[in-house]
Amino acid sequence: MTLVPVIMCGGAGSRLWPRSRSATPKQFLSLVGADTMLAATAARLHHADIGVSLAAPVVICGAGQEGLVQRDLAAAGRPAGRIVIEPFGRNTAAVAAVAALEAFALDKDALVLLLPADHHIADVDGFWRGVGAGLDAARDGYLVTLGIDATGPDTGYGYIRRGDVLSPGVFRVNAFKEKPDAETAQAYLATGEYDWNAGIFLFRADAMIAAFETHAPAILAHCRDALARAAIEGVLTRLDAGAFHDCPSEPVDIAIMEKAGRVAVVAPVRAGWNDVGSWDAIADLRKAGAGSAAPPERVIALNCENCLIESDGPLVAAIGLEDLVIVATADAVLITRRGMTQDVKTIVNALKSQGRKDLL
Repeated sequence: MTLVPVIMCGGAGSRLWPRSRSATPKQFLSLVGADTMLAATAARLHHADIGVSLAAPVVICGAGQEGLVQRDLAAAGRPAGRIVIEPFGRNTAAVAAVAALEAFALDKDALVLLLPADHHIADVDGFWRGVGAGLDAARDGYLVTLGIDATGPDTGYGYIRRGDVLSPGVFRVNAFKEKPDAETAQAYLATGEYDWNAGIFLFRADAMIAAFETHAPAILAHCRDALARAAIEGVLTRLDAGAFHDCPSEPVDIAIMEKAGRVAVVAPVRAGWNDVGSWDAIADLRKAGAGSAAPPERVIALNCENCLIESDGPLVAAIGLEDLVIVATADAVLITRRGMTQDVKTIVNALKSQGRKDLL
């Protein structure tokens, strides 16, 4: 049985504007440490000592990103076995369907490890212990997700409620919960039954295909057709735009995971996980010593407290500031209070409404 790592690489990362742009979204940037987010994800595969044969990674990315994918995987020493190029994004359910179909074509008994390209994991061994714990359930036909140890009532993450025990550290999923308000998140933690939903999945390819046949047949049909008509150039597979165009756009959690009958969670996974979903998250990671990509010669900060200040454009000089995020590029400057960086997406939406493609 082969484990096929499939890296989801199509996100926009709009909450990390102005550095994350449509041409170079956050997975292709060095935001935490020296490596890009994608290169760090691929490098993690070198540590997969879980007793399963690991195939070369499959990467699913957007049109025009294949060169960046090849660059980053080469830097990580983990060249792609296949790069699947979406002509346009259709959310994570389509990615999961394509991943299952690709893996099944490689090995009818294949397991798939579906990974976001843009997450930070401080404890790589802890991550692989979580994956290893879920292998038996996945072999048995469960769709497995990793439940991250919820260290606080965070309103930026979805939650998973554990149900009956299947094996040590592995549970049936009782419920998936969308991002809650602060009071609800606190109530979740008080029960001791909830973990953060990392969007990392482990499953048998044929089990996921069967789940799509039952719960989202239209998505599966469009993905199957787009693959059948794909243009193949070496390791590149370009999905057929005509077949993919009308594919419904849904998250895999809603299309499949919330509906399927055999769904399990490995929990709590303690791996120093962070989805790097905002400038606040990056500030916290850097404060914790995860590293910074900001050129120090471009920032002078005097008597500043609890601030993230970085520039890859002009020199930024700051004096006596508190609780701010300042990010400068060659053509834009973001200034916001700490705790409000989730709202950066509204700036991106405003730029879209103004037709400012030069800044997107």
